[in-house]
Amino acid sequence: MDQSIRILIVDDNPMMRFGLRGSLSSEEEFKVIGEAASGEEALAFVREHRPDVVTMDYKMPGGNGIKATTAILKDVPETKIILLSVFDSEEDIWKAVRAGVRGYLTKTAGDVDELIDAVKTVASGREFYPEIIAKKLRERRKMSDLSPREIEVLKLLAEGHSNKEMAVMLGIADETVKAHLVNLRSKLGAADRTQAVVIAYEKGILHLNE
Repeated sequence: MDQSIRILIVDDNPMMRFGLRGSLSSEEEFKVIGEAASGEEALAFVREHRPDVVTMDYKMPGGNGIKATTAILKDVPETKIILLSVFDSEEDIWKAVRAGVRGYLTKTAGDVDELIDAVKTVASGREFYPEIIAKKLRERRKMSDLSPREIEVLKLLAEGHSNKEMAVMLGIADETVKAHLVNLRSKLGAADRTQAVVIAYEKGILHLNE
C-alpha cells in the first residue's frame, strides 16, 4: 500500500513550481501529484485528486492564496494547506491562519529542510510555524480585529482625507467618523491618527501597493 504524502504545488510562477517540485520530490516519502497556477486550478485539482498537502502561493493573478484556501477547505475540509509567501506581516499571517492554513513559510527563507519538515508536520495533523512566524502570530492575537468600516476609515485616513471628507465619502456623520478613529487608535495602540496609519502599514493591515 502506498503511504506517500501526496502533494499539490500551487504557484503562478513556473520557475517556483519547478524549484518546489525538485525540492519536494527529493524526499522519498513525498509524491508531487500535480501543479496549479491559480486558485481556480487548485480547487478543481483538489476536488478531483484529494492531495494530502497543498503548498499554496499567497499572491496570484485573479485571487490570492487566502481566498483559494477558503474555497478549498469549504469543499474538501480535510486538505492540509501550507502558505508560502513573500509577506510576513502580522496581519498577513493572521489572515492565513483564520482561513485555515496549517503552516506558513516565507519564500525568502530558502530553507528546503524547513519546507520538508513543514509538509511532514501538517500531513501528520499538526501545525507548522517557524518561531519568527509564531512570534508574530502571538502578537497579532493580542490585537482586536478591525471592523470592515474601520478598515475603510483607515484606508481613507492613509490617503490623507479629513474627517469631513471621510464622512461625505462614506455617507456617515462626522461624529461617527470620530468614533471610528477613537476605536482605531485604541485597537492599534496608537497615540494619534498618524501613528495609527504607521502601525497599520507595519502590521500589514494596509499595504503600500494597494
